[in-house]
Amino acid sequence: MEYTTLGSTGMEISRICLGCMSFGTGWSDWTLDEEESSEIIERAIDLGINFFDTANTYSHGESESILGDVLADYNRDEQVVATKVFFPPEDEPHPNATGLSRKTIEQELANSLDRLGMETIDLYQIHRWDYDTPIEQTLRALNDAVRRNQVRYLGASSMWAHQFAEALHTSDRLGLERFGTMQDHYNLVYREEEREMLPFCEEEGIGVIPWSPLAQGYLTRPHEEMTATTRGEGLTDWHEEYRMGGGPDVNNHVEEIAEDKGITMAQVSLAWMLHQDAVDAPIVGTTSVEHLEDAVEALEIDLSDSDLKYLEEPYEPLPVAGHE
Repeated sequence: MEYTTLGSTGMEISRICLGCMSFGTGWSDWTLDEEESSEIIERAIDLGINFFDTANTYSHGESESILGDVLADYNRDEQVVATKVFFPPEDEPHPNATGLSRKTIEQELANSLDRLGMETIDLYQIHRWDYDTPIEQTLRALNDAVRRNQVRYLGASSMWAHQFAEALHTSDRLGLERFGTMQDHYNLVYREEEREMLPFCEEEGIGVIPWSPLAQGYLTRPHEEMTATTRGEGLTDWHEEYRMGGGPDVNNHVEEIAEDKGITMAQVSLAWMLHQDAVDAPIVGTTSVEHLEDAVEALEIDLSDSDLKYLEEPYEPLPVAGHE
């Protein structure tokens, strides 16, 4: 396993972050029960992964509970645990279960700590931008959580670059804890973050931990094969942008390089991500130990400049997606 410093936080993290969205039943037909989820988490630790990303909304909080139960059997000091707040943790949420008001943050943080079985969360992230709550209120509530030692570092997720700049400026102006990480939407078939967000993060020393590095599976198998699957059909309703513009051609180029090197398309796609200077650790979600092991092996894949150019050249500008 390779490790890196997460932005300017000083924390050492594995270059692969295990995303925990698939852990816990009752949320989707593709999620895993506790036993299956625990097997993946334990294998991740065996492989040297020390960075785990979950959220209060994943499987209505069950993801946090499963992760916390497994990590309780290991040295907690060695692990970096991240969770999030904004989306509701229930199918029928009460009025204050959503958003980034002080009330929502404080009650959801308490619930997350309880489910994780931890006194302190390493990285607490806002899952989206709250248009109904002034950013000053959100930042003051998060700053207080850091002062209470309930949270060590703060992170943000998909938003416009001008919003992120406003948040950082407000923190500096008020003397509050800054966001130290950005969890944004970024992969080979969605690269709009390269316009403003990624350069801004590099300038500000912000750690970048992209979500959907494999484009919801679109970069793991040939275009024609993917679109014939149930999951592929779902991309028409969610993240249809992957198949717009140059997406199918990018997919074809990934397939060609994978065949040439004798590796999987997923490994090519992750290797490309790991070659991006702005990226600290992609968040890799998986439902099998085999796919997790494949993802870790991507760290050993070296792509030449010509490989990178060939993968990138079909890309065409796309509508911004993932901020809402």
